[in-house]
Amino acid sequence: MHKGFVKQLFNVKQITKYNIRNSLRRIFLYHGLLVRLSSMGVTRVFSFTLAGGTGVTPEQVRKDFSEYGIRGNRRGGYLTSSLLKELEALFNRDRISNVILVGMGNLGQALSKYGLFIQRGINIVATFDIDPFKQKARADDIVYPPERLQEIIDRFHVNVAIVAVPDISAQEVCNELVNMGIRGIVNFSPVLLKVPEYVVVTNVNLSDEIESVIWSVSRMKEEQSLFL
Repeated sequence: MHKGFVKQLFNVKQITKYNIRNSLRRIFLYHGLLVRLSSMGVTRVFSFTLAGGTGVTPEQVRKDFSEYGIRGNRRGGYLTSSLLKELEALFNRDRISNVILVGMGNLGQALSKYGLFIQRGINIVATFDIDPFKQKARADDIVYPPERLQEIIDRFHVNVAIVAVPDISAQEVCNELVNMGIRGIVNFSPVLLKVPEYVVVTNVNLSDEIESVIWSVSRMKEEQSLFL
């Protein structure tokens, strides 16, 4: 294999200064817990309540809320309803966010039918695939050819794309999307995408996640066997 190619392969980086904050990921965990507590009739919560339900410390909860301008009372805690409203406002849940999905293989089709997206204000306005057999004419289930990407992006003011294409074409698709004005990509392809610093990318590799759990369970069993 050519040395230059090897060097290039191992130097590919996700070049972006806008990484998804870990604190934001925890905010989503707090929100999910608050929804469950609210459904149980809990009207007031404390930082230690949220900490216990999400696996962090009370100090971390308060620090995360402070980062996003959310204030509470250390003694009085937070009103569940008020805190939920603040988080909903933070996520812009009061308006719909249009996104597109590129790649309609098995994973793409499953993502396109995921009902919770629209409940969270995420509207997949169009799906795309290069395969003409997947491009359907029914109004309720249209799969567009890639040639119409720019048209749809402009018409629906799309800033974010979900990419679920094979790894061999992922970077090329990413480059086209960025050139068309996409500024955020949720990448389900098993490769790290190289993007400009003004583009946000999050990588979701389901195989890696499952394999990590399998490895952890195997290691846990090995450690437990040492004490038997």
